[in-house]
Amino acid sequence: MTVRDTLSWITGTLQSAGIESGEVEAGWMLWRLTGDNPVQLRLRGDRWVSSEHRLQLEAWVQRRCRREPLQHLLGVAPFLDWEIEVSADVLVPRPETEVLALKAREWLRQRSGGVARRPAKALDIGTGSGCLAIALADLPGVSVQAIDVSEAALRVARSNATRLGFPDIEFLHRDLRTLSVTAFQDLDLIVSNPPYIPSEEIAGLDPEVRDHDPRLALDGGADGLEFYRILARQGRHWLQASGCLMLEYGDGQATDLIRLFTEEGWGEISPEKDLSGRERILIVHPSAARAI
Repeated sequence: MTVRDTLSWITGTLQSAGIESGEVEAGWMLWRLTGDNPVQLRLRGDRWVSSEHRLQLEAWVQRRCRREPLQHLLGVAPFLDWEIEVSADVLVPRPETEVLALKAREWLRQRSGGVARRPAKALDIGTGSGCLAIALADLPGVSVQAIDVSEAALRVARSNATRLGFPDIEFLHRDLRTLSVTAFQDLDLIVSNPPYIPSEEIAGLDPEVRDHDPRLALDGGADGLEFYRILARQGRHWLQASGCLMLEYGDGQATDLIRLFTEEGWGEISPEKDLSGRERILIVHPSAARAI
């Protein structure tokens, strides 16, 4: 089969299985195998696909039709400028988390303000694949620690950091639920994409998420806010007065989170929107009179 025929076959098969993004995913599969991006694939549509590649594509398509995430098939997911290794042990990075990473990076740049300061200290809570920790460590003068309750996730995160050239990130096996108020000190920035799906709603998620993302990374307790309560209670003890906490959260949770952090005595609290215009990122400062 030619590249053009192969793309058409994959697209049709996936769409018949209810996967609306079949055309995009077909391009990603061939890109992964051949190194040609989707534009190049269209320009070279008459080229033949090797039998070896055809067999691999058939295996991927069969698994994808069973709703295994495309990122698991390919072994990687795009995140900002990097390809992040993923597996069933970590949450697949989403575009929403890229927004969180970009806002965190911008805050760290503003903090430096071109003035020489001590290195900034950042903490990524629930690091998973390590994507947020890597995005922060990419900035000069930023020291990054990252924690996760899952040893399997930490193995993936360490592998990503080493492969992508960030060996100085300190990955720690820690459970947020058991951390003391003295577990960390004088942090400039905390970022987290904690579990925020209410337990009873997990069964209704798309199969790609429900059946393949680790439940540890999804289940936020009865109302989805279990981990935010801990962060609201503990986070100010870990941050400097001029520091910042940035969190990803789910649809419709902004009002409850603002009330929660207000009741715990935090200062400036602001929800920010993602690329689809939904409120998705909470930016919180220990006091209203904070300084960049």
